[in-house]
Amino acid sequence: MAKTSLEMVEEFKTFIDFVRELKTIDEEHWNSPISEGKWSLKDVISHIMLWDKYFYEEGIEKIKLGQFVTVRHLNFDEFNANAREYAKTQTRDSVVNQFIEYRNKIIDDITGLPEEDYIKEYTDGDRKKFSIRGYLRGFIPHDKHHKKQIEKYVKSIQKV
Repeated sequence: MAKTSLEMVEEFKTFIDFVRELKTIDEEHWNSPISEGKWSLKDVISHIMLWDKYFYEEGIEKIKLGQFVTVRHLNFDEFNANAREYAKTQTRDSVVNQFIEYRNKIIDDITGLPEEDYIKEYTDGDRKKFSIRGYLRGFIPHDKHHKKQIEKYVKSIQKV
């Protein structure tokens, strides 16, 4: 059965506490690859935070303000490479705090919207359809994918 928008928002929100708990991991482990050939924990959280920031500023906030949605289909590889570079300039705490800030902004703006506003389709910057529901549908599995990677990494460093 399809999840309601309220259930989707609640699921999207759970990642905040998960990331907040990662603050207990020392900086050394934040800057180490989460597995062979993979990004560091800081890279992964920066990547998620910057996608949240982008979708908030170019989509969700625009909808809230009654402006045109300017989200565009970006080159993922380029965006993610930039996220990794950004991560190098940040501390563990700054990345976590920025993640919490942007995730909360999204949640604050979409919490309590009528169901029709979740499913309403807007035209984005590429003249494609954009909806809040579609955004959540795409990013909740993205969060889960990274959460599994991170949980595996955390278990591996706790054994040491």
